[in-house]
Amino acid sequence: MKKMWLSVLIVMLAVVLAACAGNGQKESNGGSNGGSSNGGSKGSVGLAMPTKSSERWVNDGANMKKEFEALGYSVDLQYAEDVIENQVSQIENMITKGVKVLVIAAIDGESLTDVLQKAADENIAVIAYDRLIRNSEHVSYYATFDNFKVGVLQASYLEDKLGLKDGKGPFNIELFAGSPDDNNAYFFFNGAMSVLQPYIDSGKVVVKSGQTTMEQVATLRWDGATAQARMDNLLSANYTTEDVHAVLSPYDGISIGIISSLKGVGYGTADKPMPIISGQDAELASVKSIVAGEQTSTIFKDTRELAKVAVSMAEAVLEGKEAQINDTETYDNGVKVVPSFLLEPVSVDIENYKEVLIDSGYYKESDLN
Repeated sequence: MKKMWLSVLIVMLAVVLAACAGNGQKESNGGSNGGSSNGGSKGSVGLAMPTKSSERWVNDGANMKKEFEALGYSVDLQYAEDVIENQVSQIENMITKGVKVLVIAAIDGESLTDVLQKAADENIAVIAYDRLIRNSEHVSYYATFDNFKVGVLQASYLEDKLGLKDGKGPFNIELFAGSPDDNNAYFFFNGAMSVLQPYIDSGKVVVKSGQTTMEQVATLRWDGATAQARMDNLLSANYTTEDVHAVLSPYDGISIGIISSLKGVGYGTADKPMPIISGQDAELASVKSIVAGEQTSTIFKDTRELAKVAVSMAEAVLEGKEAQINDTETYDNGVKVVPSFLLEPVSVDIENYKEVLIDSGYYKESDLN
């Protein structure tokens, strides 16, 4: 009898062990976040995005995740909600998990030196996505748009609509810039000032606040509420008896804050028309604002194409090849000039938004209703 029960126990133990082994195989094949459920996965990539509070970063992350998964990679996509420490921790966690490559849109381009060294120690390549990562040699490539041209397009639109080339003026303009910890903000601002500075010098453009330097006009974290508060102060201090005719805004979220401030003191009526207001990223709220006659223009940067460029760069690195680039001079991160691919931005207003945004499939007509 003892021998019989021993035989039964051995058989039961064998069945349990076989079941555990089967479950373990399933987990190893399909356990990575967003990855393939079969054994053909090429491994994992890490996508570190700054925040979900901006529509464009949500789209960027989704676009890259889709592209990587189509190539057979699993994806660890993280958003740090504009907290630098969160992003560093997320990247460290990706390194620990053994991702093969990191694609990073940095919150603060100067805060990642140490964590990128950790990535290099594990032979993990890094692609900087739309925001340059500074002070590190461990950045293989940079995928972005022609950021200086973005600023040129924004200011050129103001120049055209105000008739500055035709000698009209003077006009009152206030200037806003992006976050001082984002390298792109300086390119946008410098591009815009390359157009506006001659008119400021000649008196055709008047900045009544006197705030014309990057340090004076920067908007930390690109925050719309911060921009709205600053615009409130500018209006109360400088425009009680005169109107502001144009506002240089570097980003749609900032533009929406500026518009809220202007509405609060009566702009946007027949007697007090809204100033000309620029923007960037063609976020849905701002496109609706353009259609409604409030914000005047935005800069469209097709993040679907940018995602493809970043994924192509990562794939090249992983295959030991050189990625396609078109700029080897512009983006010096303080340690090296990072090889880059620059996409072309497009100015959008009420005249061409359907052609650029609807016909291209970026938005549907119903999205704007």
